Amino acid sequence: MKRESGGATDEMTNSTVLALSFADRWHGFWAGTLGEWVLLRGVPIALYLIGGLLAARFINWGANRIVRRIDAEYQESDQLVRTESAKHRQAVASVISWVTVALLFVIVMVQVTSILAIPVGSLVAPAAVLGAALGFGAQRLVQDLLSGFFIITEKQYGFGDLVSLTVAGINSPAEGTVEDVTLRVTKLRSTEGEMFTIPNGQIVKTVNLSKDWARAVIDIPVPTSADLNLVNDVLHGVAEKAMEDPGLNALLLDAPQLMGVESIELDTVNLRMVARTLPGKQFEVGRRIRVMVVRALRRAGVASPADGNAPMVEAIVHPATAGGAEEETQGAPERNK
Repeated sequence: MKRESGGATDEMTNSTVLALSFADRWHGFWAGTLGEWVLLRGVPIALYLIGGLLAARFINWGANRIVRRIDAEYQESDQLVRTESAKHRQAVASVISWVTVALLFVIVMVQVTSILAIPVGSLVAPAAVLGAALGFGAQRLVQDLLSGFFIITEKQYGFGDLVSLTVAGINSPAEGTVEDVTLRVTKLRSTEGEMFTIPNGQIVKTVNLSKDWARAVIDIPVPTSADLNLVNDVLHGVAEKAMEDPGLNALLLDAPQLMGVESIELDTVNLRMVARTLPGKQFEVGRRIRVMVVRALRRAGVASPADGNAPMVEAIVHPATAGGAEEETQGAPERNK
């Protein structure tokens, strides 16, 4: 029994010594140079980084909530198109969130640099060399930022606008609906579902197809043999019916107007009708009015140029051709009985 009690006492003594030695090492670690660095610098740096990430997430969440609120106001209202102020507010919310996150990143980096006790004065010379090296590459970024700033402040276009952007070095313009506007890029969604990301500094010309109001242009070709007085009466009737149509009346700002003869060609006379519509609704209105015009002209007996008899083209047989070729191309000749 004495031996067993002595063994238990030795085990307790050893565990106590191990615990004391671990506690001494733990205390010595935090009292040492590495522990002091972790407490005085490592922990603040980690807090700044975590706080910066959380703040950036909060800023993006706030911006998205503002955008969703603006969309909800538009969806719940009876408006057919977004107002110019709503478009501008959505674009400004996106830009402010982007700039705020960028400033937050810069502030966190400055604080981390100061905690690490990196002398800013010693970084002036390397920064100048690095700035000179990156100057040619950064000038395009600065150009994009400045162009984006003027796009937003001048309200050239906003979220949901239908625009046509001419990009430097590209012949065909990029057309689509604006889905996002930042200080650096503009994102367009085309009618085919493609997403265009265009740097703002590369935009040469901006055509906003949905600014305040739009205009639908309908060109109507009729044969030269048609009675233009009758055609004018029919088109005036179409304009009156367009204002009586519930679907078109909500999209039209005023009654469609017949401008008269636009051009004269060999077989056709082109008349033009225009209609002022809500922003971005000119294509829908134009398609509906064209259907009404075609129906009205057919009911009035005015044939389109394609309805006429197509000219018959006969093959000309060379005199040296075999006799059977003429019959194959032009048919057998009539013989006098």
